[in-house]
Amino acid sequence: MDVRDLRWFQQVADGVTLTELSDLESVSQSGISRALARLDVEVGTPLLRRSGRTLRMTRAGLDFKRHVDGALHELDDGLAAVHQLLDPESGTVSLAFQPSLGTWLVPGLVSGFRKAHPGVDVVLTSKHLDELTPAVGGRSGVELELTTRPPQDASVRWQVLVRESLMLAVGPDHPWAHRERVDLAEAAQEAFVATHPLSHLWEVTLGLCRQAGFAPQVTLASQDLPTARAFVAAGLGVAVLPVPDAWVPTHEGLHQLPLEGGDAYRDVGIAWSTEQRMLPSARVFLEHAVGQTRAGEGLSA
Repeated sequence: MDVRDLRWFQQVADGVTLTELSDLESVSQSGISRALARLDVEVGTPLLRRSGRTLRMTRAGLDFKRHVDGALHELDDGLAAVHQLLDPESGTVSLAFQPSLGTWLVPGLVSGFRKAHPGVDVVLTSKHLDELTPAVGGRSGVELELTTRPPQDASVRWQVLVRESLMLAVGPDHPWAHRERVDLAEAAQEAFVATHPLSHLWEVTLGLCRQAGFAPQVTLASQDLPTARAFVAAGLGVAVLPVPDAWVPTHEGLHQLPLEGGDAYRDVGIAWSTEQRMLPSARVFLEHAVGQTRAGEGLSA
């Protein structure tokens, strides 16, 4: 059935005359009459009958009208929902992020975005331990992901937002606590606090240690960066940890020493799938994230 025919039937059944409907729709009265007659044929029985100069519903029309009202209401709700998705200022952005980014990068970006685009909802999802699988793409429903792991999947694109320096963290009583910098090779005999073995940070740490000519001696492993910092501050080992632009030391006495060479870093990027169409609101958030980080804004906790 033609949705237009159903809407015309609905309006006439609600008391709109053919003359009024003709003026409203800019269609001839005969054209509307043909559409209503076509609807009678499709249903199999007359839905309207003439009573003087007006059209009134038959018993079949009364029963049919209840279902037409419900169907058109659902259709209009569906169209409104799609319109909201396609409107960059009233849609929803689904954003996943690594837990280590939730204390500094995510709050600033989301807060700044909401101020600039108050009509857009941001749905946040913190990833768990499995950092190997991209959150975007497939059936996840996630459109954007803030991550330090460059994607291996060719269908996932990645834009670097921030480059974090990596330094050697030591506790307050460590002999190196007051040094200005250190060669990582000097830490060959040190006890290391490892970050989670699936994390990209641990992969980078192992690579830096290999370049320095040793494999780290791991005494403790932590599930997250705050725990790793706490272990180091307690003197339980040293660790290679990032220093984000807005990071404020949370453990008194923790010292972070720049590494010789200047090439110790990890990139933080935003990823999205090329296999699904990015909604306008997500595109606006992507542009916001790139613009804010380039300007050095929106990074404070």
